[in-house]
Amino acid sequence: MTLVDDTPTATEPRVVTLTMAAALNRALADELASDPSVLVFGEDVGALGGVFRITDGLTARFGEERCFDTPLAESGIVGTAVGMAMNGMRPVVEMQFDGFAYPAFEQIVSHVAKLSNRTHGAIRMPMVIRIPFGGGIGGVEHHCDSSEAYYAHTPGLTVVTPSTPQDAYSLLRAAIRHPDPVVFLEPKKMYWSKGEVDLDRTTEIGRARIAREGTDATIITYGSSVAVALDAAAVAEAEGRSIQVVDVVSLAPCDDETIMAAVRSTGRAVVVAEAPGYVSVASELSARIGEQCFEYLEAPVRRVTGLDVPYAPPKLEHYYLPDVDRILDAVDTLNWEDD
Repeated sequence: MTLVDDTPTATEPRVVTLTMAAALNRALADELASDPSVLVFGEDVGALGGVFRITDGLTARFGEERCFDTPLAESGIVGTAVGMAMNGMRPVVEMQFDGFAYPAFEQIVSHVAKLSNRTHGAIRMPMVIRIPFGGGIGGVEHHCDSSEAYYAHTPGLTVVTPSTPQDAYSLLRAAIRHPDPVVFLEPKKMYWSKGEVDLDRTTEIGRARIAREGTDATIITYGSSVAVALDAAAVAEAEGRSIQVVDVVSLAPCDDETIMAAVRSTGRAVVVAEAPGYVSVASELSARIGEQCFEYLEAPVRRVTGLDVPYAPPKLEHYYLPDVDRILDAVDTLNWEDD
């Protein structure tokens, strides 16, 4: 990856084309440059630049005091970040893979999520826990988990995930500036996707976005499933159906206002996510839609999710992950008899 130099110049373009990985790298560099309290650390994030090269070049530019490697001990990484945040720093830590973050779960749930409440706000936890998550890369077990429900279930944690390079950049900057802890889930399948990034655009944490307008049905999704949903909507359009796509972006807190307004406008809803469907974020979204939009619905809310089994081996993951056909099959069940 070639780093984008963020040193302002008179002719520097403010809209650039970046991969999601480069957008995340740029966001980290810009925050390190603008706030001396920001630190970046984790396994192999220093000289190597991270497994996915998200931190490439940051140590060379900002020094080992600002971006550095840690021992292979996730609980120690997060525990160290807790102490730093308590003392005025803004640590950004990387869990090398989703399935490797579990040793730090006790620290995250018992301390990161609760210290502010425990101290009546006297201690804040302005820290970001970056976690590459999800499948679609041909990874083996422990490398393709969708663990978002664990974190979204935990009061005290803000949980967000980008689906585009633009959101990767502006959402990560917003997360680093947030006064409370943020679990920042990076859909690793999308690291190499490209898009325009407006370096001056800001993203508000807690807000969903309409990724595609439509009038016949609404797909609610997040992370790498947004791209799949958009592909499904394009196929549906060719078949005469107008499908709206909502990118949830913020899993906790959830933007009920945007999501429910979208569902009410079409009367039909499909929730799509890579994670297993049982006791999931998809379950919660479906329940909220049922509670708040019942009188508007033409059909029951459908879910298209990963299977309720451990993540499939690489050669079988295409059977596990939601795809265009499964999404369109769900759309077909949404009571079209009166249309």
